Amino acid sequence: MSTRTLVSPAALARPRGRAVYWTVFTGVVALFTLAFLFPVYWMATGAMKSPDEVAETPPTLVPRHWNLGGYTDAWDLMQLPQHLWNTVVQATGAWLFQLVFCTAAAYALSKLRPAFGKVILGGILATLMVPVQALVVPKYLTVADLPLLHTSLLNDPLAIWLPAVANAFNLYLLKRFFDQIPRDVLEAAEIDGAGPLRTLWSIVLPMSRPVLGVVSIFALVAVWQDFLWPLMVFSDTDKQPISVALVQLSQNIQLTVLVAAMVIASIPMVALFLVFQRHIIAGISAGSTKG
Repeated sequence: MSTRTLVSPAALARPRGRAVYWTVFTGVVALFTLAFLFPVYWMATGAMKSPDEVAETPPTLVPRHWNLGGYTDAWDLMQLPQHLWNTVVQATGAWLFQLVFCTAAAYALSKLRPAFGKVILGGILATLMVPVQALVVPKYLTVADLPLLHTSLLNDPLAIWLPAVANAFNLYLLKRFFDQIPRDVLEAAEIDGAGPLRTLWSIVLPMSRPVLGVVSIFALVAVWQDFLWPLMVFSDTDKQPISVALVQLSQNIQLTVLVAAMVIASIPMVALFLVFQRHIIAGISAGSTKG
């Protein structure tokens, strides 16, 4: 069965056809690359300009004088090391909590088949239809006076970690991946004497590295870029994450210093994506095929 393409094989076989094809292909790739990378270049070089040059109209594409002082000032004046560390602690804790509890819940719903499992899953998925803003007040009242324990979690990383566990999207993503694992593999583990926990640890989790990478990215990015919830639960400036600190400390800061701080704050997420991009692509493709 032949496949119709935009350019026929006969046209590609001719030198002129190949030249036109590769010219158009290279131009499109260069255009999209420029569209994605130019904002990054603009932000990174904007921090190296003087305040007057940043406000110029029309703007300059290349700084007249390359100056890294904006980055050093942002690092010192805005206390970036402390706020970056706060963000790392909050994001890492939320990531670990989600991996442990969402994975356990997804495995139970997918392979252990508890009573009323479909009802429970339906209730979990129903929370996806509730706007995030509608849950802010109930969440705040809960962490301000924790039920049964009657203790406050305000200004505590647990106020970020515990609500992050209730992530219906990541739980459903994990369950759908677990559904695709062949039942024969789990039955072979049962014959060898492995219990549910041993099967999860030794069989299911090693096979689920792609989707765990995707869930990890989603969990870390969600906490790293969140603003409203950390602003509400962290009144102590010294414990605020970078997303809140950039806004709170930017009022008397030069624009170039603020831009430099934004560049520094974005580096960890960019590095995280570059490290885990293979797992992200594998996780996306794994969801489209049935094992």
